[in-house]
Amino acid sequence: IRTAKLVSESGEYLCVIRDVSSTGVRLRLFYDLPADTRMALELANGEIYFIERVWERDSHAGFRFAAPIDVEAFIAEVSPFPRRQPRLRITIPVVLIGESQASVATVRDISTQGARIETQRYLAIGQKVRLEGDGLPATVAKVCWRSGADYGLVFEQVYQLEQLAVLADQLQRAAP
Repeated sequence: IRTAKLVSESGEYLCVIRDVSSTGVRLRLFYDLPADTRMALELANGEIYFIERVWERDSHAGFRFAAPIDVEAFIAEVSPFPRRQPRLRITIPVVLIGESQASVATVRDISTQGARIETQRYLAIGQKVRLEGDGLPATVAKVCWRSGADYGLVFEQVYQLEQLAVLADQLQRAAP
């Protein structure tokens, strides 16, 4: 049992891997599957497996792998990096409020623990900010890194997996 993301043409969606065999996988879902026919399952280590929907019911869905997989390698999920929660590449325009000043920013990806934003405003490492946007609850975070106009934020109150999965689904369905 581990968190992964389902990637399709209409967006990225969190899921939980429940069962796996060399030919298929059963996923726990928190939303109705998008109608997209082409999908991929991306593990936390970045490995991507192309999959085809076979069935869906009661917040679970079964998928067939495009080609048989090595189950031991899938389960081991080897990576040179420490394991972390999947990041969903979702673009959300937000208002960034910090030190009594508001400016525009764009969320570029989001996880249960934080987000990457882009803004032309200079932010200091350790600075506390609040994000507000359509469909996104007001979220307080602290700046933990920066690179040019990109900033990494860590949320003061993390999302539960199911909360973020439902939020991401709503944000992507509402996107133009």
